[in-house]
Amino acid sequence: MKEILYLEVPTPDIAAVRTWLHQDFTPDLGKKLLTRDGIRIEFCQELNSSATEPGDPPELSIFTWTVQRTAYLKVFRWSQRPIAGEKQIIARLTRQIRDRFPCHYPEPPEIDLSNQTIFEALASDYPLTAKYFQKIPNGEYDLKRVYWWEQRWREGVRNPQQPKQVLFQKPQSESLTPPPYDLIYIGGALGVIHAAVMARLGYRVLLLERLPFGRMNREWNISRGEFQNLIDLGLFTPAEFESVIACEYKNGFHKFFDANNPPQCKAAILHTPTVLNIAIDAEKLLKLCGTKLREAGGEIWDETEFLTAEIEPQQAVVKAKHLPTGEDRVAGGRLLVDAMGTASPIAWQLNGSRTFDSVCPTVGAVIADGFEPGVWDSQYGDVLNSHGDISRGRQLIWELFPAAGSELTFYLFHYHQVHPDNPGSLLEMYEDFFTILPEYRRCDVDRLEWKKATFGYIPGYFSVASHDRRVAVDRLIAIGDAASLQSPLVFTGFGSLVRNMARLTTLLDTALKHDLLESRHLNQIRAFQSNVAVTWLFSKGMMVPTGRFLPPERINSMLNTFFGVLANEPGPVADTFIKDRVDWLTFHRLALKAAWQNPSLLLWIWELAGPKDLLRWVGSYLYFTLISLLGWVLGWLPGFVRTIQPGLEPRFPGLWLWLLAKSYALTDGLGRPQGELKRWNLGKKNPTVEEGVSG
Repeated sequence: MKEILYLEVPTPDIAAVRTWLHQDFTPDLGKKLLTRDGIRIEFCQELNSSATEPGDPPELSIFTWTVQRTAYLKVFRWSQRPIAGEKQIIARLTRQIRDRFPCHYPEPPEIDLSNQTIFEALASDYPLTAKYFQKIPNGEYDLKRVYWWEQRWREGVRNPQQPKQVLFQKPQSESLTPPPYDLIYIGGALGVIHAAVMARLGYRVLLLERLPFGRMNREWNISRGEFQNLIDLGLFTPAEFESVIACEYKNGFHKFFDANNPPQCKAAILHTPTVLNIAIDAEKLLKLCGTKLREAGGEIWDETEFLTAEIEPQQAVVKAKHLPTGEDRVAGGRLLVDAMGTASPIAWQLNGSRTFDSVCPTVGAVIADGFEPGVWDSQYGDVLNSHGDISRGRQLIWELFPAAGSELTFYLFHYHQVHPDNPGSLLEMYEDFFTILPEYRRCDVDRLEWKKATFGYIPGYFSVASHDRRVAVDRLIAIGDAASLQSPLVFTGFGSLVRNMARLTTLLDTALKHDLLESRHLNQIRAFQSNVAVTWLFSKGMMVPTGRFLPPERINSMLNTFFGVLANEPGPVADTFIKDRVDWLTFHRLALKAAWQNPSLLLWIWELAGPKDLLRWVGSYLYFTLISLLGWVLGWLPGFVRTIQPGLEPRFPGLWLWLLAKSYALTDGLGRPQGELKRWNLGKKNPTVEEGVSG
């Protein structure tokens, strides 16, 4: 017996596939026999003298099965040698089944909630999503947000050249009085963390948040070492950090489905005990930051939706609407900070057709109880896991993190190339989530106790160099996912912000103190890391191009190749790579080891990326090489810059900001934070140059 064909059939309707095989597919040769799961094609013994045993006619066995809301098909040959005409039959079968079941990317329906609920509006297209959101606290509100977010995302993807204009330049100021705020943050998730730091430095801060403040549609995980950055900044005490920990688990696993992989593409489980092993109570963290912001004199306008911003010579004016009352609100500040994430209309306007190159549509939930004993040990996390091959043009990946008590946080996502015909759907992902959760972790979905829905779009950008993306204009700068400076392989908004908080805060504080708020200065304040930018090729290799069919096992084979290499390395190597600290030598050693183990990897990447993106990646690689070389040759520069700060900064603040940004590019930009070398003191108002404000 030999497997000669394996196909993904991009439909959840396995009955339709079997009916087509039974009724419509006719092989050119052989006798077609129906089976429960497919068909058999029996060949004449006289024409094929290669039967498995004398007297047994050779045959092809074609059968189907379903997993992950997707149909799959395999063909086995029952013969020791090829059967005459089998290649023609395989080609005919593949061509006809692709014609009958092409790639399909469903559109969410247009809905009218004036005379029906969101559940009623979506029940026919997404029945399980409508059913189980009714069991989730605040489920109606959150399902409306899922629908709203997907509609906004689709609009931005399909109209990148004509994004909605929300920023307007005004050549003259209407008011001659100084603005009431130094900083206005738009977006209260990542925004409030940074806002609290800046408020404690003495700046007048206003935060706008569309949701009731403290609400989150995602959870956050991090390691102790990474969170230490916020403690070193003085934002939290060690005791406060302990108070926001929901759970700390012993070990995390990475494992990808490999039942259909060739031998060189199978891998052992990768253990990462200090990666994302701290589950943060995100809402408690946000509320604590909100308290610190208010105690430092800051204000929070929650349930307030950003509308437009006018950039004047002396200030930026934000126009917003208070959602409960419909009241218009206006505020002026020296600088706006866009922290609205992927849905940010500001990010779309600034970057047009290249706002994002990729995205991870992500859905999930926090489940309080309902699993049978033994389904999962809460001392462990599933950092990255797949339980099947490519599913309807996506490689689905799970994450599972223990939370408070018996709670478990689940995420289901895939790496996705942004395409106008296929922007990526949260609603389709949720229908998958509720359907295939029992396949991933044995359970009765109806018995689960739901606590919270988690969802969002995590963006990625294939950077070539540090200034490849626009993150600022005069008096406005973006942070977090709105800036989206890297691939989302391991680098997302929360992790990026925490790792680069000292860097961003130092640079922004310098710009504000010296009123360096033009775009040429603000565009230097970014969390770009050249050692992370070069890894975007890995995430590119996890995306099925729109309209194309790949061998179903292809992406799992690529993932297992690389994670298998990491699994055979000492623990600190994987820890360093996943925490965005891999250096030039380690990157090359791991890449060459993976290519040696699986030479097909290079061809697979070429097929997925294509010549254009590979050339772009070469630019990223050369930039990474150059910065790494400069970091080695100019290792003395960051210390020298600090030495000349007292004399240089007061006289030439613009030059000082430029040098400071370049010194960070040679340290934090290569995964070696300066923040580990010096400690901030945020207890004082507006620290002076002589007090040694540093990252």
